[in-house]
Amino acid sequence: MASNLGRAGMDGELARLASVDLNLLVPLLALLEERSVTNAASKIGLSQPAMSHALTRMRRMLSDELLVRQGRSMVLTPRAAELLPALRQTLRQTARLVNAAPFDPATDDRLITVAMTNSTAFVIGSTITRLLAERAPNTVLRLRTTSSATIAAFAEDAADVILLPETFATPYPRERLYDDRWVVVTSWDSPREADALELLETVPHVVLDASPERLRPYEILDERKVPYTVRQRVSDYLFIPHLIAQAGGVAVHRYQVGLAFEGRFDLRMEEFPFPIQTLGIDMVWNPWLAEDPFKDWLRGILLEAAVPLQARYGPPVPDDRGDAGFSED
Repeated sequence: MASNLGRAGMDGELARLASVDLNLLVPLLALLEERSVTNAASKIGLSQPAMSHALTRMRRMLSDELLVRQGRSMVLTPRAAELLPALRQTLRQTARLVNAAPFDPATDDRLITVAMTNSTAFVIGSTITRLLAERAPNTVLRLRTTSSATIAAFAEDAADVILLPETFATPYPRERLYDDRWVVVTSWDSPREADALELLETVPHVVLDASPERLRPYEILDERKVPYTVRQRVSDYLFIPHLIAQAGGVAVHRYQVGLAFEGRFDLRMEEFPFPIQTLGIDMVWNPWLAEDPFKDWLRGILLEAAVPLQARYGPPVPDDRGDAGFSED
C-alpha cells in the first residue's frame, strides 16, 4: 500500500510537470541571473521581444512577478531568490545528463566556485588553487571572497561549497575542514618581558570595525574585567596583522593567519591567556549539488589542501566550555 501511494504521488508530480512548458526554464534562469531582459536575451540568443514574452508567461506560470523594478535596477522577488539556486543546479545536472559524460577531472572544464572569508582565502586559497591547477587543468576556479561568508553565496554566487567559520549558523550539514584558535598578535617592538595578558592590558588594541564585544575573546576579557584600550578600528580583518607589524599595537586574531603573516612581517604571537571556545572552518556544500563524483573529488581536494594547516596547528588549548579544543574567528 505504501509503495502504491508513493507511486501515485510520483505520478501526480510528473503529471503536473507535463503541463508545464519546460522550455521556459532556461530563459527563466538567464533572467534571474542577469536581472535584465536585454542581457538575458543576449545570453541565450533570444530577441528582446521573445524574452519579454517569456517573462510574461513565467510570471503567469509561477504566479509571481519574479523581477521588479527598484529605483533604476531590477531586483528579484523573494520567490525568485528562492528559486535561483535550485533552478541553476537542476539545469546544470540536466545538461550533464544530456551530455552523458562521466566526471573526469583531467578533462572537465566546468567553473568551480568556492566561497570563503578573506582570512580563510589568505590561509588556504593558494593551496586550493595549486591543487586544482594540477588535478583539473581545464577547470576555472572562482574564489568568492567576502568579509563575512554566508549561505547566501549558494544563490548569489552559485557556490559549490562555502568554507564557513563555525560561528556562522547554517541549516545545512557541515564538516570540519581545519582547526584554528585565537592568539594575541603584536609587533616585536612591544615589551619583550610582557606576557599575553599584560600585552592586552597595556598595549592599545586594533580591532575589526564592529563592536569588539561581538568577538568571543572580548566577551571573555570583559567577563574577567580585564582593562584594555581600543586605539584603531579597521574594516578588513585581514589588514590587522599588517597594520600591527608596521605601526604597533595588539590584537586577537586567528593563529593560522598570524602564522602566515609571521613569515612576512615582524610579528610576535602569544596564546590567548584564558580558556576559549572551540571553533574552526567547516565545509558547507550547496544543497542542490547532487553530482556525487564531482562533490567527492572536490571534497578530497579541500581536505588535502588543509593537511599542512592541521600539521602546523599545534596542541589543543583549553575550551571555555570545559573541554579541550581549538578556536577561530
